[in-house]
Amino acid sequence: MAYRQVNYQYETSPRKVKPEYEQRKNPYSKKKKASTLKKKNQPTNNQNKNNQSKNKKRLKSHVKTALYILAGFTILFAISYRNSLITESFNRKENFKNQLSVLQKENAQLEISIQNSLNLANIEKSASELLGMKKLDDSQKVYVTLPKKDYVQPASEQVLVAEETSWYEKLINSIMELFK
Repeated sequence: MAYRQVNYQYETSPRKVKPEYEQRKNPYSKKKKASTLKKKNQPTNNQNKNNQSKNKKRLKSHVKTALYILAGFTILFAISYRNSLITESFNRKENFKNQLSVLQKENAQLEISIQNSLNLANIEKSASELLGMKKLDDSQKVYVTLPKKDYVQPASEQVLVAEETSWYEKLINSIMELFK
């Protein structure tokens, strides 16, 4: 049969459990053993150096971790700050768009009111009331007669327009003139 560990106890007394730590003995309680305890508890130089190097390594790892966390928070802060700037500029742009649309509506309304006020009846009314103008009578009209003479003179010289020819055509024309 194979051996197996049994977790049951059939006795009445429980098993003794070893403590997870060793209890320190009071060095003042027994003076004879105090000198031996000091010698046993004092670590050697190698152990001191090893403990110091382990402590330095642990401290370095803690510092690295703290720096990584600090760098992470710095990056997150920069991202959130940039996003807030983007949001602010977007809101400013939207406000400008709203102001533009309000001004365009006002402009359209003013153009319509100007178009309505520019009819002929309103112009005549404002001219007669504000400026004291009146319509022309037949007595105020003066007719001018002009002689039917032509004041434009024909050109005495003929204008020749030379067409531009390409260098290839010029070359062919010069060759043709040589053979004539």
